[in-house]
Amino acid sequence: MTTEITGILLIFGLAVAMAIPFGKYISRVYKGEKTFLDFMSPLENLFFKLSGIDPEAQWDWKQNIKAMLTINFVWFILGMIILVSQGVIPLWNPDGIPAMEPTQAFNTVVSFLTNTNLQHYSGETGASYFSQMFFIMFMQFVSAGTGMAALALLFKGLANKSGNELGNFYNLLVKSCTRILLPVCVLIGTIFIFNNMPMTFGGATQVITLQGDTVNVATGPVAAMIPIKELGTNGGGFFGPNSTHPFENPNYVTNIVENIAMLLIPISMIFALGFYLNRKKFAYMIFWVMTAGFLMLAIPAVVLELQGNPAITEMGIRQDMGSMEGKEVRIGSAASAFWGIANTVISCGSVNSMHDSWTPLSGMFAMLGMQLNAFYGGVGVGIINMFVFIIIAVFIAGLMVGRTPELLGKKIEAKEVKIAILVAVAHYIFILGGTALAVYIYNTTPEAAETLKWLNNPSNHGFSEMLYEFTSASANNGSGFEGLGDNTPFWNISTGLVMLLNRFIPIIGPVAIAGYLSQKKYIPESAGSMRIDSPIFGIVLFSVIVIIGALIFFPVLALGPISEFLLMIK
Repeated sequence: MTTEITGILLIFGLAVAMAIPFGKYISRVYKGEKTFLDFMSPLENLFFKLSGIDPEAQWDWKQNIKAMLTINFVWFILGMIILVSQGVIPLWNPDGIPAMEPTQAFNTVVSFLTNTNLQHYSGETGASYFSQMFFIMFMQFVSAGTGMAALALLFKGLANKSGNELGNFYNLLVKSCTRILLPVCVLIGTIFIFNNMPMTFGGATQVITLQGDTVNVATGPVAAMIPIKELGTNGGGFFGPNSTHPFENPNYVTNIVENIAMLLIPISMIFALGFYLNRKKFAYMIFWVMTAGFLMLAIPAVVLELQGNPAITEMGIRQDMGSMEGKEVRIGSAASAFWGIANTVISCGSVNSMHDSWTPLSGMFAMLGMQLNAFYGGVGVGIINMFVFIIIAVFIAGLMVGRTPELLGKKIEAKEVKIAILVAVAHYIFILGGTALAVYIYNTTPEAAETLKWLNNPSNHGFSEMLYEFTSASANNGSGFEGLGDNTPFWNISTGLVMLLNRFIPIIGPVAIAGYLSQKKYIPESAGSMRIDSPIFGIVLFSVIVIIGALIFFPVLALGPISEFLLMIK
């Protein structure tokens, strides 16, 4: 147990220590300052020349959003073509994997387009090597780059003293991929190869088991995909079991590297904000608010999983290693719980244990991290989501002290607050509305219960499975309570729409706010200005997040994991 706790502290400590200088580097990239990766310029210029895009053109927020939506639509069409025709594409399909069914293809394309990576298919049997490399892996880079570029637009809007120019989305997207994501992925991939992670284009290998059975063991270009899966907070695994699979996560070293990779950029972006705006105290305030929320979810989850399942304890069975159902012995219960909370809080969605097998309250903490959707978050969009709460907190704090709400020298008015509220409420509506619809259909449609077999676990846990699915889709996370039979037209289409809407609404809203603030007159801060980098404002911000989340989600959590826990200990 001591070794596991030490490993957790090492993972988090290294991630934070690396995030500060990396955040400074990210800030320099987005400011257009010189960096040691400037030799990537010829490759970037080639992309722009072939596409006819002027990377130096400066656009307002509407032009940038239009560019973002346009390129994402092109990627959607490309993905649909690849997945519904992968069975007849002659390249890199040694195992003869057939085309995806249309609703499954729709869900998969939207999932990877939105940086969610919710997988209603098993990677090694549902997607060819061609699909894995030319769509899945490609989208893991550019969807992460989209979120990072959107945050860079927000940085520019907050930094502007006047004017409406936020930069160039395409330029920021390309640099996010070539100067931030790609170099780190090469380094991580090298580490993985030296730790025996497969990297091959050969088909499945036939092996004879100790029982004398012949089985096909899938491999593939795994070491190329897993780095961006974690670094880009994608989470979509090459194999169905994700990072519980020994080929995706061979040992404790790879477990540590993957965990650090998923934490690195979300935390780095916090410090990048401070360096970009030259407001380090503001960044540290955000970091401590996010960290407090993260630890309040991670610590009890680790403790609960180390204590084991109380129902098993009542049977007189010792659980010296904690609750090990659905977990890998080589990783352990504590490291599995920490990974699970980290990947749900940061919207990564990769798993090194099966969340459906966690004890009820641990599963609740994983859900709550996605429902609050404000602690670290995915690459780029984590700070964007927090920005919504900052606007709301500034407005509330201004009302409390009787001052005009201001943020970085710009007045916060009705328009900005309305947009922020709309973005926040949309997340809650998608989760609660989607779950309510699923419960209604399950209870009124015999096919859902009998033929489609949605739920292997009825009652409270079955409700939690449906709640988790819409929570994960709305938070663009991608993990799941895998007792749910989710590869059906209902789940493919409903979660696909939720992923699509709650990817772009939370980006468009904050970027629009940044665009409006950018155009407003700058008012130099004075002794009477409200300090947004103070501990007091941090407490107000944290309170806004927790109170809103508790009021909205506690009733629905009481129907699922809380009731399941109470029934377990009665």
